[in-house]
Amino acid sequence: MDIKSELLPKAATGTLGLDYILGGGLARNRLHLIEGNPGAGKTTIAFQFLMAGAALGEQCLYISLAETEEELRDGARSHGWTISDKIEIYELVPPESVLDPDQQQSLLYSSDLELGETTQRIFSAIERLKPQRVLIDSLSEIRLLAQNSLRYRRQVLALKHYFAKNNTTVVMLDDMTTDTTDRAVHSIAHSVIHLDQLAPIYGGERRRLRVAKCRGQAFRNGYHDFLIAEGGVQVFPRLVAADYRSRHQSTVSKTGITELDQLLGGGVTSGSSTLVIGPAGTGKSLLVLLHVVAAVKRGERAALFIFDEELGLLFSRAKQFGIDLEKMRDGGSIFIEQMDAAELSPGEFSHRVRTCVDSKNIKMVVIDSLNGYEASMPEEQFIVLHLHELLQYLNRRGAATFLTVAQHGMVGEMRQTFDVTYLADTVVLLRYFEAHGRVRRAMSVLKKRTGPHEDTIREYHIDQHGITVGKPLTEFQGVLRGTPTYVGDRLPTMGTFEGDGH
Repeated sequence: MDIKSELLPKAATGTLGLDYILGGGLARNRLHLIEGNPGAGKTTIAFQFLMAGAALGEQCLYISLAETEEELRDGARSHGWTISDKIEIYELVPPESVLDPDQQQSLLYSSDLELGETTQRIFSAIERLKPQRVLIDSLSEIRLLAQNSLRYRRQVLALKHYFAKNNTTVVMLDDMTTDTTDRAVHSIAHSVIHLDQLAPIYGGERRRLRVAKCRGQAFRNGYHDFLIAEGGVQVFPRLVAADYRSRHQSTVSKTGITELDQLLGGGVTSGSSTLVIGPAGTGKSLLVLLHVVAAVKRGERAALFIFDEELGLLFSRAKQFGIDLEKMRDGGSIFIEQMDAAELSPGEFSHRVRTCVDSKNIKMVVIDSLNGYEASMPEEQFIVLHLHELLQYLNRRGAATFLTVAQHGMVGEMRQTFDVTYLADTVVLLRYFEAHGRVRRAMSVLKKRTGPHEDTIREYHIDQHGITVGKPLTEFQGVLRGTPTYVGDRLPTMGTFEGDGH
């Protein structure tokens, strides 16, 4: 995406994702507001903004009305940052006369003197340093000193006009801790960035930001997930598939298992998504791994994002079927990552997938499973929208995507917490069914948008060699219900596999 923003020169924020959302950064020589409750990440973003300016040789000034210089420097050190001499921290503490009870005024409000003196000291610091970037932390202190909305608005306007004359880019922080939140600065500020901190019932806290306004330039609207880690804030811009347009020649990939490829109408088409759905133990992951192995043999690279299984167990289980995932990973043929649903936001996951596909030339993506992906969603009603954008993006990148969903139940009526079958281009259904005192497995393809497919139901068998797919079950009716009825002319033996001694 290339957001056009040529009208105003931009000051990089030091956070790549935020710069992307803002179309390059904050407009220079303007006043900007970052607001959010304590702990949302305002100070961290602000420090990155100043450090980005210092890296360009710009003089920067941090005016603190709330925290001491020692506290701010300790916070910077916790991220491994060294504050350069281009960043001056100006600790604006109350004058001693305010703290002296013998100096209290009887005819004038002390707030009149405090606000005027505070403003004058800010102007003095600006005159002395001539900074290109200024950070004021925080507006709550100025609001308390002003005592009413009119004086507060006039004070902020005075600061805005003063900074504009000095060609200074200003960021003001607001911790929103006063009893009455005054929105006057929203109309005055050139841009407003709102930070949210959410606490789910279980798992790590989720943070997100939204650009509420940004005059004179396009920006990516909506909510964007972000996290605070050692090294600073990482912002994950909301994925919009429409921004990615690329042409690719569709190819059909085979697994090498003749019966399975026949069932899929010849194979899986690149630039399409395949949903493998069925109850636990039916071999969903194994079926997907067979496609991964086939892709690696063709010289393609695959990425696996595993939600439900510990990687060590997955590696050992795959080896039982002759699939050495560790060797393929170490050789660079596959990229595999274990996802922690309790600590992962949907925006971060989409960012990881997108970064992997773009940087490693990935042609096959596996998400195992969507049940784990759903668990990472604090608002489950939006999971389909997130998934729609992700699948559209992968399709436009020419990657073949495989998704697995574990249904609830074993035999008979199956159900899942959310339905994404309409999003996938191909849907493969795996089922258990009972026949003659044995539990069997059946496979069928319910739809395939990219071409024809078999409409039969085939029994399949899992052993140490992998998956063996048999002939169509033409002599049984009701297999998908789990309790089939024999309708053939001869006694069934269920010998659909060569050498099947059952």
